[in-house]
Parts: sequence; C-alpha cells; structure tokens
Amino acid sequence: MSMDQSPSLQILVREPEGFTIWRGPPFSNGEPHVSLDRVPCTSAKFSENGCRLIVIKNSSTVVVYNCSGFTEIRSFEIPSLLAAVLSPCGTYLQTFQKSTTPQDKNVVLWEIETGTPVYQQFQKNMSKTTWPSIQFSSDESIACRMATNEIQFFDAKDFSKGVTYRLRIPGVVAVELSKAPASHIAAFVAESKGIPASVQIFSCNKDAQAQPVARRSFFRCSTVQLHWNCGSTGLLVVAQSDVDKSNQSYYGESKLNYLTIDGTHEGLVPLRKDGPVHDVQWSSSGSEFAVVYGFMPAKATIFDKKCNPLLDLGQGPYNTIRWNPKGRFICLAGFGNLPGDMAFWDYSEKKLLGTTKAECSVTSEWSPDGRYFMTATTAPRLQIDNGIKIFHHNGSLYFKKMFNKLYQADWKPEAPEEFGDITDLVKSVDTLKIDEPKKQAQGPKSSQASAKISANTVQKPAAYRPPQAKSAAAVQAELFGGIAPAEEMSKNALRNKKRREKQREKKAQEASAAASGSS
Repeated sequence: MSMDQSPSLQILVREPEGFTIWRGPPFSNGEPHVSLDRVPCTSAKFSENGCRLIVIKNSSTVVVYNCSGFTEIRSFEIPSLLAAVLSPCGTYLQTFQKSTTPQDKNVVLWEIETGTPVYQQFQKNMSKTTWPSIQFSSDESIACRMATNEIQFFDAKDFSKGVTYRLRIPGVVAVELSKAPASHIAAFVAESKGIPASVQIFSCNKDAQAQPVARRSFFRCSTVQLHWNCGSTGLLVVAQSDVDKSNQSYYGESKLNYLTIDGTHEGLVPLRKDGPVHDVQWSSSGSEFAVVYGFMPAKATIFDKKCNPLLDLGQGPYNTIRWNPKGRFICLAGFGNLPGDMAFWDYSEKKLLGTTKAECSVTSEWSPDGRYFMTATTAPRLQIDNGIKIFHHNGSLYFKKMFNKLYQADWKPEAPEEFGDITDLVKSVDTLKIDEPKKQAQGPKSSQASAKISANTVQKPAAYRPPQAKSAAAVQAELFGGIAPAEEMSKNALRNKKRREKQREKKAQEASAAASGSS
C-alpha cells in the first residue's frame, strides 16, 4: 500500500479534565494537531480493531463513538457501573454492575447498533482472570465464557440461543481463547489435593473436544500467563510460583513453557540464565518469540518455533520487550523499578540501532505502522513528571510533552497491513525535517560503524546501579573512559553471587553427608 493511502496515526491522551485525540505523528511544526476537542470522562478505550471507542463519563453513563469521525453512536445509562469493555470488532458492549443478590444479572452484553441486551449473567466478583466475562476471538467468530468446572460456548452471531455447547474441565480457573484464527482454547487448572496444576489446549470444534491436543503439568504453580501466537499454533505459558524454594528471589519463581497444538513440543524453553521470566512476546508472524529473563542484569534472547535460539540481545537492566507490528524492530527496555534504559534493534539486520533512556515510564508501545515508539509517565502510578515521549525506530527522540497530570496515552489501533512496507516508511521518516539535530538521529560515523557490529559482538549495556553508587560510577567512567570493564560486577551482584555459591556448596555437603550416612 502506498504512503498516501495509509491511514494517519492517532493518539488518545487523557487528563483529569477528559480526553483528546491527537493526529500524527508526524507533527507539523513540532506540535500535534488536535482532531477531537476535550471530552470529559473517567475512562476511555478503543476496540481491538480501532473502529470504535468506549467512553465512561461517570458511574452510570457509557458512550460509544465511531472512530472514523469520532461521532457518538449510542449512549447507555447503566447504574452502579464498575467496568465496561468493547468486543474486538466493536459489535458488542459488555458491562459489569455492582450487585447485591444472585438474582441480579449484573453482567450484560449489549448489541451496540440496536442498544438492546442480548445476554445477561450473574457474576459475583471481577478479576483479571474473570473479566471480560465473555471472551471473543479477534474476528468475533467464537465467543466463550469460563464457568464453574466448564467453558461455555455461544453462537457469536446470535446470543439468544444461549449456551450452544459446554466443555467440561474440572477445576478450571483461567482460560485464553486463541485470537486469529479462533481454532483452540487454553485452560489453566489449579493445583488441588496433591494433583499438580496444568495447562491444557482444546480444539474449539465441538466434535474434537474429547481429549486435549496438548497438556503440561506444573508443580508449585499458583498463576499463569498465557500467550498465543498469530496463527494459533503455539502457546507460551509463564508459570509463576509465590515461593522460590531456592531462596534466590523474594518474589517467587517463574518458568517459561511452550506447547504446540500438534504435540511436537510440550516442555520448558531452554533459557540460559537462572532467575525470573520478566517479559515475553511473539513476533507479528508468530514464527519467533522474544524473552527477557534472569537475575539482573537480565538476558534477552529470540527463539524460533522449535525453541532454538536465533539471536542473543545481550544483558542489561531490562524487564520489558516490545516487538513492532511489522516484526522488524525491537525495543528492549527496563521500566518500573529500573532506570528506563532502552535498546532499539533491527531484527532483520541483526544489529543494534541505538540506545537511550525514558525514566519513570509506566506504559510503552509501538505505533501501528511500526515507525515510532511511545512511552508515557502516567498517574496514579506516578504523580510527578507526567508526560509523553515519542522515539524514532532507532531510539532518537522525536517528540516530548510534559503534563501536570496525565492518566493515559494510547495509539489508536490500526491493522499493520494498512501501512506500506516498513523500509519505505523508515525512508519517509528519514526525509522529514524535524527539530532534533540530525546528528542525534544519525550519530557520528564511528557510532554508525559500531551499530553495524553483529549481534554477538555488540557491547553489553552496563549493569544497573542504585542512586547511592552514582558518584562511584562517575569516577569509574572517568578512569575507564566511560566504558566499564567487561568482567566488572556491582557490589550487590557480587554479594548475591557469593551467597548463591555458598548455598550450592551447603546443599552439596548435605547431600554427600546424607549419602555417606545411608551407606
């Protein structure tokens, strides 16, 4: 598709007074064009395909907008409203109300075009695993709901039929429907009475649900994160335990498992470093996945669908990975309690494009066309230094704006195929005249040459240092010309390493003593 036919990028920005819609980037004169004036609200969210926008104005009023011109389609008056969400294509509105008795059917599915309820159900409470109550596939061809010991399926085009068939799974506590295509569903069964927890994959075809197509059991597993790939052929499972029996982590332990619907793989992903799984994401093709894992400094690796490592992204203070919608560029970052380091990679060329920082970022995401990366510092997570930063694909800063208080900054979803080839898009960005000095985006010739170094020889980012160690780091940088020695470790990392070694020695001694005592 040509650049002229590509849709324009848009950003939803919500402040205490309400939300506005920005058009761009690119921005003319360095400032975004406001395509929708401020609308008072307490919450706003796009549908998955970006065609509609749900706006909660108060505790009883929900308004749905058509995103083509941001015109109001319909308003709903729903008393004691606690949550509301749109279906992926914007056909249905699902609401959750406060209830007092089981007779109150507090979960209601509304057809937006007619404004009428098509399904109602009582639900006692709401959590991450139980909301939205009804899950839809991306094309809304399949709809299902987790109930006690079973998964209920509906006719997504006609909810008046009620539950069309049931899949019996005793002890099921979480489900995840594959999105595109909606061919399979994953179910998590919690540990009970000595029976280990498990994740099972079933077909969405009623006639093929007698047995799971894949299954994986876990000991000491309290929660899971389920990640389907595009194509619905593989499922990544992050199994989390509240307690780390090795006493190496206060936050428990996590393991990354991989299951395929054809049964060719049901086991652990071979990670090369001990420690937690911080983040995992599939590429847009569904053929590769990236993982950030291990004790700090964390390690990042890209694997293929057979769990073979393809590219090592090195180590650093990272806990977040974002793969752009075109599948070419990757942002590796350290947010939350980390200092905000970001490394931008070109996956097709297997090279590091640039590094930068976005301190105190709460949210981060690539633009739908894959050219820009936006970070936002938002309330209530952080009450100061709220703002938006937009970076080019190579990490150079394109735009920055600070706010007294910012609640939300989201890209309007668009299908990546609506935009041109990523190479053409990048060239169009490079030809734009922006306020940033050209040398910031391009860097000196020496940095250009270093960016072309192969992935395995790229200099590793420095380990994270706490604030009290900054003065020492400054002296060290002066001594070593700004480059830390390759084998250097911080005091805390060295102390932790020694402690782990002592624990291993102690366990080995206990094991040998037990063996000699038994003999």
